[in-house]
Amino acid sequence: MSVIDTSSTVAAEELRQFIERYERLEAEKKDITESQKEVMAEAKGRGYDTKVMRKVIALRKRDQNDIAEEEAIMELYKAALGM
Repeated sequence: MSVIDTSSTVAAEELRQFIERYERLEAEKKDITESQKEVMAEAKGRGYDTKVMRKVIALRKRDQNDIAEEEAIMELYKAALGM
């Protein structure tokens, strides 16, 4: 076996490992997405507004200062429009 054949074998094995790792992560992501849907379906079944819940979840991910600034600008715009 030549050096080129050996490096090709090693590269092919490494490539296969990367692809298999990615595929496992895709499967895990699918399972997590399905679990998230189940949580929202359960919450909706108990009377919660899932649209609002999703907004709250998005807000919790953001920086508090960014949220405050956005809300202040929103109030300014609403006042300018007489809302």
